[in-house]
Amino acid sequence: MEFKDLGLNPSLLNNIRDTGYETPTPIQQATIPLVLEGKDVLGCAQTGTGKTAAFALPILQRLKEIPPRRNNAKVIRCLILSPTRELAMQTWENFQLYGKGEGLDSAVIFGGVGQGGQVEALHRGADIVIACPGRLLDLMGQGLVRLDWVDIFVLDEADRMLDMGFIHDVRKIVRCLPEERQTLLFSATMPPEVEKLALDLLTDPENVKVDPVTSTVDAIDQCLYYVDKVNKKHLLAQLLEDPDVESALVFSRTKHGVDRIVRDLKRKGIEAAGIHGDKSQNARQAALNMFRSGECRVLVATDIAARGIDVAGLSHVFNYDMPMEPEAYIHRIGRTGRAGRTGKAISFCCIDEVKQLNQVEKLIGKRLHQKESDWPMEVTTPTPPKVREPRPAKLDRQGNALVERRVAAVSAAKPSRPAHSRPTGKVTIGRDGQVHSRPSGKVTIGRDGKVVSRPSGHGTGRPVHRVNRQKRRG
Repeated sequence: MEFKDLGLNPSLLNNIRDTGYETPTPIQQATIPLVLEGKDVLGCAQTGTGKTAAFALPILQRLKEIPPRRNNAKVIRCLILSPTRELAMQTWENFQLYGKGEGLDSAVIFGGVGQGGQVEALHRGADIVIACPGRLLDLMGQGLVRLDWVDIFVLDEADRMLDMGFIHDVRKIVRCLPEERQTLLFSATMPPEVEKLALDLLTDPENVKVDPVTSTVDAIDQCLYYVDKVNKKHLLAQLLEDPDVESALVFSRTKHGVDRIVRDLKRKGIEAAGIHGDKSQNARQAALNMFRSGECRVLVATDIAARGIDVAGLSHVFNYDMPMEPEAYIHRIGRTGRAGRTGKAISFCCIDEVKQLNQVEKLIGKRLHQKESDWPMEVTTPTPPKVREPRPAKLDRQGNALVERRVAAVSAAKPSRPAHSRPTGKVTIGRDGQVHSRPSGKVTIGRDGKVVSRPSGHGTGRPVHRVNRQKRRG
C-alpha cells in the first residue's frame, strides 16, 4: 500500500515525498482513513511506528475541508496535548514539515521558558496548537487561550500523561472543549486507567492496535553486559570508540547520573551533552540541536527523553542503568530502529539491577543476548539497603545537645504541679520572674509590681483601676 491509496490530497502527498517517506506504516494505514472520515480513534502501537504522522496528516486535510466554527477569525481548531516539552517540539516540527504550503498556522506551548513568544504566536493566530498541560492551563487562567472552537482534540502518549500525574490537568482542559468534536487518543501502552479515560473522552471509537504493547522492534539488535557499577564508565567509553557507533543515546536513571556520565566521557576525550529535568528548556534544546546536527554524537538523558527524541539514523541506545519500570525499556530502545531502519540497544547490568533485568525480560518475552567484556562482573553480593540513621541532635557552641523546643526546656526546669491542685484561673509572671496563679476574676498590678487578684463575684464586677495614692485629692 502507498500513501496515495489512503485518500490524502496531492499537496500532502508532495510533502510526504519530500520527507523521504515511501510506504505507510501499519498504524498509519489503519488510522489515516478513519480520521479522514471524522471518527474518534483509540490507537495503540509501540514507540517508533509513526503515530505522529498517523494523526498529523489526516488532521491537516480535515482542517482544510471542514468549515471553521467561527468565521472571519483566527481561532484554535485543533489541540494536541503532549506530556513533555521535547515531544511537543517534535510534534510541532512534524506539523511544520507535513503542512508546508497548506495555509495552516501552528504554535507550540510548554513551560520552562518565558511565555512572551508563545503568547505572541497565539495572538497572530494558530489553527493548530501543540501544548503541554501545565503551561496551557496557566495561559487559560490568564484569559489568553480559549478552546471554544476546537474541532479536533488529540491526546498523545496518554500513558505517559498518567505516569507524570497530568491526568487531572487533562480532565480540566477537556471540560473547556466543545461537546461536539473529534477526539483521538494515542498511547504506547494501554493500562486500565488509560482505557477508563478513553471511555470518558471518546464517542464510539475505532480501536487500532497494530502491535502488542510489550513487543520491541525486530530491527533492533539487543544485547547485555554484566558489569560492576564502578566499571560501567570504562565499558561505555570503550564501546563508544567503535566506528559503527555513529550516534548514541545513553540513558541514566538519575539527573546526577547524567551529569556524572557526561563528565566521565569528556575526561576520556568523548564529546557528550546531557539533558534532564533540572536543565532549562534552552539548555535542553541546545543539547538536542547539537546532537541532531552531529556536533556531538553522544547524548546522555534521563527517561524524560525516552519519548521525546526522534533523531534520524540514531544507531545505538545504551541503557547505562536498567530502568525501574520495565515498560521504560521498550520506550528507551524505541529511539533507534525507527522508520524501518536498523539499530542496536546495549544494556549494562550490575548485581543490584538483576531484579530490574528479570522484569524487562519477562515483559518482552525473551532473554537478552549476553556478551563478555574486559570488565566482567565480580561483585556478586547485592549492596545492602541504607539504614536511615536518626536525625542528629542540635548542639550548642560547647557541643552539648540542645532541647528541640523551648517549652520542653521550661517544663524540665520547673516541676509540674499536680493537675488536681492547679487553679482554674489564668497564669501570669510577676516582675520577680515567678509564676503566679491567676484566679478567674479580674486582676490588676499595683505600683510595687505585685499582682493583686480580684476574685470573681467580688463587688460589682467592674475593672480595677490603678490608683496613685501619693497624689492627694483636692
